[in-house]
Order: sequence, then structure tokens, then C-alpha cells
Amino acid sequence: MKLLLIIALLLLVTPATSFSQEKTAPASKMVEFHMALLKRGPQWTEKKTPDKTEILARHRAYFTSLIESDRAVIGGPITDDGEIVGLYVLRAKSASQAFAWAGADPAVKAGYFSAEMHPWWSEEVMKKAASPIKMTPAYIGFLSRGEKWTPEKTPETEQLQKAHMANINRLAETKKLVVAGPFGDNGQLRGIFVFKVASLEEAKELAATDPSVQAGRLAIEVHPWLVPEGILP
Repeated sequence: MKLLLIIALLLLVTPATSFSQEKTAPASKMVEFHMALLKRGPQWTEKKTPDKTEILARHRAYFTSLIESDRAVIGGPITDDGEIVGLYVLRAKSASQAFAWAGADPAVKAGYFSAEMHPWWSEEVMKKAASPIKMTPAYIGFLSRGEKWTPEKTPETEQLQKAHMANINRLAETKKLVVAGPFGDNGQLRGIFVFKVASLEEAKELAATDPSVQAGRLAIEVHPWLVPEGILP
């Protein structure tokens, strides 16, 4: 299973930590993508207005164009009431190109959304979206530094890392954890998990089995996510 290759590569990249600490290629089979986290912008409003309706329709059309042109390998709205309202994973040649593509989103240009950019590593596991595009539910977990995060390499962190990786392998074998990958900018966010399961509650239960999360080294927030049908493995 391709996810297992990703996990093995993550282990090679980060023997002391759960996700990459340097903005360098983790391994030859990993591909650097650029993730645009779409957050509520300065013009965000809960009110339904004609202007908002038009801008969001243009935003959806732009998203479709990114997917159909293969500039985005996956993306879609996050449907709970959090700060992040959606995301794109972009296949760009550079961070500046990815930033330009995200900035060209009509909702970003209008200030309804703001785009927070991160390099993100994964193997090529995403498939071509079904046509016409139809959205289907998934669940995305954002892994971040926990209260007990430390960059030091110790016997305790090594042991915790092994348990963390073993749990990822176990979840991958169930085919419920279908995508995983690290951020490459050494920030608060460390990486993502994507689950294909029946409910948000199930996704949260699976995420909570991570030993690094249980130990407080990592924290994880899981959100409902709509993605184009056919893309996830």
C-alpha cells in the first residue's frame, strides 16, 4: 500500500520527531506539494448577501479549474465552524507560483478568505477526480506541536516515535487512514492525516490512538472535509 511507503519515508526523515523539521526533500519518492489553508479573511461574513453568493460561486468554479487542470491534486471545504474553511494541495513548481495560484482565488482576492501557505510532502497517492466533479466526505486531522513538544532527541522520544509509527502502520492497514504527510517548514503544524471512515467521531477515535498525541508531544484536530470523488486512494 502506497501509504505504507510514505510512512516508511517519514520514519527515515524524522527519527526523533513525528514530522519534518527542515525544508528539504524527505526522500526521493516524496513529492513537494504546496498546501494553501483557506482561513476566514478580513471581509468574512456569516451573512448571506448577493455579493457573497456570487464570489463563492466564482470560488467554486476556480477550484474546479484547479482540479481539472491538475494544478491542484486535492482540495475542498472544511465544513465545521472553525478558522480553516477549506484548503488546496497545489502541484506548483515553486512556493511563489503556489502563492500566486492561491491568491488568484476570487474569494481570496475579495478578502472573504486568506491563504496561509505551507510546503507539504507526500508520495503520489492522489488519483484523478471523477468527472463531473462530485464532492464526497472525508476527515482531515491537523497534527501540531503539543504541550509536551520538544525537539531534543532522547531515548524517550525515540521510543515514542517508534510507537507513533507502528500505530500509523496499523491504521493504514485498516485502509481507514489513507493519506499522511509532513509539513516542511518547521512550524507549529507538523503534518496531516486523512481518514476515510463513516463519521467524524470514528475519525477522532482513530486519531486519539496515536501514542504521540496521548503523550502530549503532538496534538491533533480532526475536521469534516469534502473532497472530489475518486481522488483519495
